[in-house]
Amino acid sequence: MKKRKYTYAKLSLVLLASIFAACSDHGVLEGDRDKVLDREPKSGEAITPLASPVGDVVGKLVVGYQGWFACAGDGSAYNTWVHWGGGAQGPRPGNQTFDLWPDVREYTTTYQTGYANLGNGQPAKLFSSWDPQVVNKHFEWMQQHGIDCAAMQRFGKSDGQKDGIAVRVRNAAQTYGRKFFVMYDLSGWTNFQSEIKTDWTNVIVGNLNLTGSSAYAIQNGKPVVCIWGMGVSGRPGNVTSYTDVINWFKAQGCFVIIGVPRDWRNQTVNLPAFEAANMITPWAVGTFNSLAGADSYVPVMQADLAYCNARNIDYMPVIWPGFSWANWNGGAQNQIPRLHGDFMWRQFYNVKNAGMTTSYVAMFDEYDEGTAIAKAAENSSMRPTNQWFLSLDADGVAVSSDFYLRLTRDGAQMLKGQIGLTPNHPTPHTTTGGAGVVFYQHIDYGGAASQALPVGNYTLAQLAALGVVNDWASSVRVPAGRTLIMYSDDNFSGTSWTRTADTPNFTTLSPNANDMVSSVRVQ
Repeated sequence: MKKRKYTYAKLSLVLLASIFAACSDHGVLEGDRDKVLDREPKSGEAITPLASPVGDVVGKLVVGYQGWFACAGDGSAYNTWVHWGGGAQGPRPGNQTFDLWPDVREYTTTYQTGYANLGNGQPAKLFSSWDPQVVNKHFEWMQQHGIDCAAMQRFGKSDGQKDGIAVRVRNAAQTYGRKFFVMYDLSGWTNFQSEIKTDWTNVIVGNLNLTGSSAYAIQNGKPVVCIWGMGVSGRPGNVTSYTDVINWFKAQGCFVIIGVPRDWRNQTVNLPAFEAANMITPWAVGTFNSLAGADSYVPVMQADLAYCNARNIDYMPVIWPGFSWANWNGGAQNQIPRLHGDFMWRQFYNVKNAGMTTSYVAMFDEYDEGTAIAKAAENSSMRPTNQWFLSLDADGVAVSSDFYLRLTRDGAQMLKGQIGLTPNHPTPHTTTGGAGVVFYQHIDYGGAASQALPVGNYTLAQLAALGVVNDWASSVRVPAGRTLIMYSDDNFSGTSWTRTADTPNFTTLSPNANDMVSSVRVQ
């Protein structure tokens, strides 16, 4: 598979040694620290975004979704190992292209690898993105953790695999009430300028009719599309082809996002094209490697936002948890540490403190370079014993496999003003005795699920923001040590029911609580 190019930014205190070779996603950002600012904001200044109202992207948390993993025997169009470790032998010691070992316990079908058993004695198996249950589970996690929208990556021309994944993403987004849109990557095309237009017309809008889905993201009344890689080293194109593609999509009635390098404002030759877009999202992965480095990036974001505001362009900063690609590129293990959530939270804090509410989290399922926020191995008991893989305890603190999903949920709530601005993350590292209450649309924990509700009091409006629609819930999971009081009316009034354990069927309660819950207290 063609790989995306990564390089490190020069920081004031740290010179990151390697200029990385080609890699498989948007990659670590290229270029030195920006020298030219459109306007130098004052220190600590929050600049309010001006261009567009809140929609399916603006004011929301978007995640990048790869969906590119395949396994031998999965019945997919590829039907071989892709992105885990290629070749007929598949992933085994010395033959792997990913660093972060996934937590596969919630997948119904997994595929045997050539590694020794996990530390807990279980066989070392991996998942396939081709299995609908996997994609459904991913979007269920998004729903439970307040992730609004997924940017579905699309590389190169249409084929049965890419199109099949697109259908699975659409179906899962519809099922779990999430939004999605197509994010084209400029790598993998013979002639992107013409081929992307054909793919959009004949496949995305035509054969697959993705834009006809109720789950397809709409911003300013227009379907959203992103073209990633404009101005990025190693990607094709120039100001003429960029401008042509952007304007073509706008002529199709689209809201056009472009993914650019962090030094995009210095690319004076390309600025006429960049300024034609509706939204700009500069790639930040690898730009810094410490909390101080994250702080040093704030003036760049502020200047980006000021530049965009002056031109009526929306701006979407990128937030990421950490980075590692030792297994397939030979870099250092755990190259940019996650710092048990502190690294990612500092970025959430800086984005909010600078006045921004829109964000792009890179990535949801990027196990390749260790940027995935989806569930991953907690410790050595959950990874193979005969090959190094990154697990979430790498920085000396035990965290649960869902920690980065929960951290992202809390970060999204902070960006939206649902919780206060705080420099230290409020997310418990583990869920023992601290997990949230989750409501379900149907009995037996079926249908759509709410976000996890931690200890607190929730009115009708607050419940709705967390996915609990008025008079909607039919079952609930209550973690050990928690007490849930449900009320039939808003503001903790009307009939009440107290639950201290999972309740699979509200019709069995007395009186019947099915489709009756309008406010709750979690204690």
